[in-house]
Amino acid sequence: MENTTQIKKVSIWIFIIPVVVLNLCLLISVNGHILQGTIFQVDAIGRSAFTIPYIDGGTSISRSSRTYPQYLLFKPGMIITSLLLIKYWFANNRLIKKINNENKNKSFVFFGVGSAIFLILHSIFLGITFEIEFYKFFRRFILLGFIIFEIIAQTLLVTSIFKIKKKIENFINQKILILKIILVSVLIIVAIFSIPILNSVELSIFKHALEWNYFMGVVTFYLLTFLFWKKEKTQVHTPKGA
Repeated sequence: MENTTQIKKVSIWIFIIPVVVLNLCLLISVNGHILQGTIFQVDAIGRSAFTIPYIDGGTSISRSSRTYPQYLLFKPGMIITSLLLIKYWFANNRLIKKINNENKNKSFVFFGVGSAIFLILHSIFLGITFEIEFYKFFRRFILLGFIIFEIIAQTLLVTSIFKIKKKIENFINQKILILKIILVSVLIIVAIFSIPILNSVELSIFKHALEWNYFMGVVTFYLLTFLFWKKEKTQVHTPKGA
C-alpha cells in the first residue's frame, strides 16, 4: 500500500535515534571520568554515579543531557527526531485521507506536528538557565506540551486506524494494533495518575524512573508502527511461454 513503506522507514528511525542518543548521554554521564582532561570533559552537573535510571531513578533525563558534551548529541538528535515526526504525521494523514477518499486533514496531524514543534523548542532551551520564574514555567510548559500533544496524537491515530481496519486488514498485523491500543491506554492512565506528583519536591527517585520508562513507552509506539504494516510483497512477473 502506498505510503506504508515510507511510514515504516520513518517510524523505525523515530524509535532508534532518541533511544540511542539518550542512552549515550547516560553512558557519558556515568563514565565522565573517562573523558577527564580531554576537550570533551564532562561538566560536573552532568556527571552521575553508576545508575540504571529505568530501575533506580538515579538521575534524570535532563541532568544526563543538558550539559557539555552530552548536549552535542541530545540537541541535534532530538531536532532530527522532531523533523522525522513531522514527516511521520503528514505521511499518516495522507494515507488515511486516501483510504477514506476525503480531503479534510485528520486531527491527529495537528497534535502530532505540534508535539514535534514542542520537542524542537525543548531541545533548544534545554541547558539554558535564567533565574526567572516565567522562564522556568515556560520550559515546563514546553515539555508538558510535548507529552500531551504526543499522547493525543497517538490516541487519535490509533482510533483512526481502528475505524478503517477492515479496509486495510490485508496490509496490517492486527495483533500489533491491539498492542498499540494497550500501550496508548497505559500511557494515558500513567499520565493522569502522575499529575499530582509532578510538582512535588519529594519522590524525585520515583519521578526520574518514571520519566525514563515513560519516554521508552512513547517511542515504543513508533517501533510498533514499524511492525504494524506488513512488508509489501514484490510481484514476480513470469514471461509468457515460460
